[in-house]
Amino acid sequence: MKLVEYTVRGFADLMASSEPAPGGGSAAALQGALGTALTAMVCALTVGKKKYAEHEELARESEQKANALRVQYLDVIDRDTEAFNGVSAVFAMPKATEEEKMARTAALQEALKACTKTPYEMMELALRALELTSELVGKSNASAASDLGCAALSLKAAIQGAWLNVLINIGGIKDEAFTSEYRKNGEQLLEKALPLADNIYQQVLDSL
Repeated sequence: MKLVEYTVRGFADLMASSEPAPGGGSAAALQGALGTALTAMVCALTVGKKKYAEHEELARESEQKANALRVQYLDVIDRDTEAFNGVSAVFAMPKATEEEKMARTAALQEALKACTKTPYEMMELALRALELTSELVGKSNASAASDLGCAALSLKAAIQGAWLNVLINIGGIKDEAFTSEYRKNGEQLLEKALPLADNIYQQVLDSL
């Protein structure tokens, strides 16, 4: 059963159990899905309102984009856990001979790289979602301003949570070119995304 098919209670119960996955990566992706869903909701509450007629096109386009990002986040929830399960599977591989040990080591490196790529993807999605959300501040239904702020907070949690998962995985990767690339690019995403999230939140806060 896919994680996205669980009830909210079932997902939370599974995460609270002794099972190692789903963990922080899937939680970060869920935060991203919730954030993009809130952004889409604010757009839906803006579309068709005479008061916001001048922003109708922006709201419609943003709603479509936010929902597309939400679908991508829901997809990566399960892919992140699948990637982790790939790492776990490596530890069941035989290691009696030198050849088996080498194969096990190589498999672990590839599995860790896969575990790095999914949270990094979450980070990219978060930046795109925050840029989208930022454009709506002051141009969307004021009655849903708090929801827009909550969207920014969820997306900030999503990108920071994903970053922690990138870091813990590259810590075990011996390919220096790979680790350097993901660390550098991840830091660049954070530099763009975090100020955006904080600015959205502050603007919403000031408007209430």
